[in-house]
Amino acid sequence: MSKQKLARPRGLFFEEFEVGDQVESVGRTITETDIVNFASLSGDWNLIHTDAEYSKDQPFGQRVAHGLLILSIASGQAMRLGFMEDTVIAFRSLDWKFVKPVFIGDTVHLRVTVAATKAMARIGGGLVTFKLEVINQNDVVCQRGNWDILCKSQGGW
Repeated sequence: MSKQKLARPRGLFFEEFEVGDQVESVGRTITETDIVNFASLSGDWNLIHTDAEYSKDQPFGQRVAHGLLILSIASGQAMRLGFMEDTVIAFRSLDWKFVKPVFIGDTVHLRVTVAATKAMARIGGGLVTFKLEVINQNDVVCQRGNWDILCKSQGGW
């Protein structure tokens, strides 16, 4: 497993990915401002996210960050790692699970592992399947899943 390879500051071409390569992002603390901004952007003003008094009587006892907010933050954390910079053709699909809640004040980071690769010469690249885990400050996986990304070949574009 090569953490160093995935942590390089430039994009990786399809041929550079190897199954088992793994890297982790820096942490990101979730704030009330994040939740309010996401509610404004998405229109999702569900009280479990936005009303502290209401949330006290709900199963988690406090406000919960939007699951899609955390997925969006994970996407940003993945891009900050640099391995997709200028080499991604398209984000093809995702399979995602919301496993545990993320609360205001939690700090999450992303673990990315190359799960599979498939050459696709006709598009000048290949398909890379990444296994992703969003992990909180207590080392608990809060969200996980797979992303399929089409990446350029070294000589394909």
